Amino acid sequence: MSSYRSGSRPSEESPGSVAARLTGRPVDRVRPLSAALAEVALDGGRLVVVKRADEPGAVAAEAAGLGWLAEAGSVRVPRVHGHDDHWLVLDRVPSGRASADGAEHFGRELAALHARGADAFGAPPPGGPTEAYIGLAPMRNVTGDDWPGWYAEQRVLPYLRRAVDAGTVRAAEARVVERVCERLPQLAGPAEPVARLHGDLWSGNVLWDADGAAWLIDPAAHGGHRETDLAMLDLFGCPHLDRVLDGYEDTAPLAPGRRDRIALHQLFPLLVHAVLFGRGYAEQALRAAESTLRR
Repeated sequence: MSSYRSGSRPSEESPGSVAARLTGRPVDRVRPLSAALAEVALDGGRLVVVKRADEPGAVAAEAAGLGWLAEAGSVRVPRVHGHDDHWLVLDRVPSGRASADGAEHFGRELAALHARGADAFGAPPPGGPTEAYIGLAPMRNVTGDDWPGWYAEQRVLPYLRRAVDAGTVRAAEARVVERVCERLPQLAGPAEPVARLHGDLWSGNVLWDADGAAWLIDPAAHGGHRETDLAMLDLFGCPHLDRVLDGYEDTAPLAPGRRDRIALHQLFPLLVHAVLFGRGYAEQALRAAESTLRR
């Protein structure tokens, strides 16, 4: 889920001038990629991406998240060259294709990232805002010590309420999701330490370079349950996902019953999608809740 929309410019500054200002280097050429993205070649040939955000705090959250992921020293993330309230400049990831060996290596890297941990469930990256974003949806990083209670109150129910208020989920239908939240202590599986999450790990936020290695972009980083990242990879499909999971399990074995908990961990991103994109995702969320309750 992208954090950027194609609305009006927060300023009249061009991507080229932004790149020059935030990197301190001359610009050779600019190639628009979308209404909110441009590829910029800096003097000397380095390629960067200039991104624009309209939402207050979105750039700060993304920059802090990328820095936090990079600090773990496991996964590859593009280097941030500079940012301000509305603009972010970061390295362009070279384009390639996923490989089975690269996917397995990514699984090991992801396990190492999660193992670096966080201060609490919901903890934002150091220097990151409490009022962050997942895609275009606001996401509050309020902390908690108990994953089932925190997941219900800070990740599932806020988006359920927004979906009900918008009419995307009918009030009578919401009860099935509420029952999942009530039963979360029994449904959550064994207690897990707080993991350092990418937080929006759908397949579109995993890029593969010319060597078949994985790079992560557009995080909604926070402290959470490691199975949530894995469930998001499963939600929209990830190349060689079985090999990703093989590498992960070789590094940090998962608790028994993980596959039975996938739908539970997908409730959060599905409800975010329901808020952003409508009824189809609401129906998927309701099916996920029903599946979880049938366990």
